[in-house]
Amino acid sequence: MIAFSATAQTLSLREAVDTAMARYGIIQAKENYVKAGQERVTQSKRDYLPNFNLSAQQVYGTVNGQNGPLYGFGGLGVASSGLPLPSQNWNAAFGALYLANINWEFFSFGRTKERIEVAKSSLHVNETDLEQERFQQQIKVAAAYLNLLVSQRLTRIQEKNLDRALIVKRTATARAANGLLAGVDSSLANAEVSAARIALTNAMNLEQEQANQLAILTGLPATDYQLDTSFINKIPLAFADSISLKEETHPVLQYYRSRIDLSNRQVILNRKQYYPSFSFFGVYQTRGSGFESSYATDQTAFSHDYFNGVKPTRSNYLLGIGLQWNMTMLLRNKPAVRAQELTSKGLQHEYDQIKLQLSAQVSLADARIRNALANYREVPNQLRSASDAYLQKTTLYNNGLTTIVDVTQALYALNRAETDRDITYSNVWQALLLKAAATGNWDIFINEF
Repeated sequence: MIAFSATAQTLSLREAVDTAMARYGIIQAKENYVKAGQERVTQSKRDYLPNFNLSAQQVYGTVNGQNGPLYGFGGLGVASSGLPLPSQNWNAAFGALYLANINWEFFSFGRTKERIEVAKSSLHVNETDLEQERFQQQIKVAAAYLNLLVSQRLTRIQEKNLDRALIVKRTATARAANGLLAGVDSSLANAEVSAARIALTNAMNLEQEQANQLAILTGLPATDYQLDTSFINKIPLAFADSISLKEETHPVLQYYRSRIDLSNRQVILNRKQYYPSFSFFGVYQTRGSGFESSYATDQTAFSHDYFNGVKPTRSNYLLGIGLQWNMTMLLRNKPAVRAQELTSKGLQHEYDQIKLQLSAQVSLADARIRNALANYREVPNQLRSASDAYLQKTTLYNNGLTTIVDVTQALYALNRAETDRDITYSNVWQALLLKAAATGNWDIFINEF
């Protein structure tokens, strides 16, 4: 649960990541893509595309007929039936046609099943894309969190540096006013105060930029964040573990692998377009007509009554099995198969390149971990020495035993040592985060919190 105060928002790293998972727009979009993929799997079970086919049929059924008008739905033609009279007449009556049809493509050499498998593979691409987006977003949010944390600490360091510079300025100004020091000392002290103020402003700008970046990644409003600092001075326990890249679990590699699998499925589906399909069909038809059965001999035997014309009076049924084979697919589908095979090869090259990059990142992460730990062990010595030097120089300066130049150098050394300390502490965690990103193992990082 994220707590809010009047001026700041308290936010832990886990809360920042969880908030991003729930609110980041790209993740929400890809969740909808997954749902769309699920619908396409359902659609693939009902999909039918018409073709110009060669057809052979063997049927069994009745052939009852009657006189009566029919209209080609859509206005493309009529299907009027009746006796051939020697001259045109305009006798007209109502008629009707009621029809039910079932057409089941029950065997197509696995084409229907493969369409479903392609849809499932497409769904799997969307699912792995969502997972790799979540994984990368977790890494980005954690990196932004660490960057903001160190930026806030650097701002505090520059505030302390300004306070020290102001103390030196007051001392130099007072001693110069009493004639104990040259006036140039107060000028140098003023210059150092100005430099400290500029450094503080720059640090505040960097902090604001990092806070804005974290707000964008988490979907939270941009504000002053109060972050958890309890972990920053510790060494992660995961450094003791030997963790390597695993292809079968890395979210990014799984996404690229799913794209290859989808393309390979599409190759199989394209090849199955060569084969014919067998269909079962059945028709039941009922017609009504305002023309009587004696109309052939008596052209007055018809009625204009609507209900007599639309009342069903004759029915037929038909059952059959058909063979359909689109002969043109033998010619036109071969380039499509070849194109999809080349696409699969291209996707495989992409996968190999990403794998190579991740392997290089694992090596880089290991090197950064070693360097970060070396600096972590060294930075206390730097800070202790710089603190001692600053205390010594300020004491000597207050007693007139050294120059302000020595004091400003000691001030700069202390400021740099404090900056190096906080950057080094952050780099330890950044190195672990890089290892998590390279190996695809988010748990080695987040379990430290």
